Amino acid sequence: MRLSSLISFIGFVILIAGTYCPILHPFIGNWNVYDGNKPYGIVILLVAIVGIIGTVFNQPKITRMAAWFSLVLVILFYLLAFLKVHTSFNFIPFRSVAAYLSGKIRFKWGWLLLFGGALLALAGTLLKRNRSFSRPVA
Repeated sequence: MRLSSLISFIGFVILIAGTYCPILHPFIGNWNVYDGNKPYGIVILLVAIVGIIGTVFNQPKITRMAAWFSLVLVILFYLLAFLKVHTSFNFIPFRSVAAYLSGKIRFKWGWLLLFGGALLALAGTLLKRNRSFSRPVA
């Protein structure tokens, strides 16, 4: 296995591990990706599995596509979680109370694994191999 494939493989494994780590801390307990949005979490998991399969079977196009897609999914999920946190209490007519309650929801360390895994998988696909072609002596 090449070094770039190994980096991509490790990135996808970290991405899968990141889906089970806490990403949000509401008032009681911690939420992982599946607590936030189960179908979206399953899509992130499936993209990471496709990336692992592409890495194991040495398919760089599939691995690169899965790495880019996983990064886009994680960025979109972060944006959606950020909007969900800041609009969860808009039904309360008092803005100060809504802002106070929204401030009590904290982002946790699982985001670092999600972004780190996606970026590591992408970095592994972008590494170039040294291809040295020699001219045959005729």
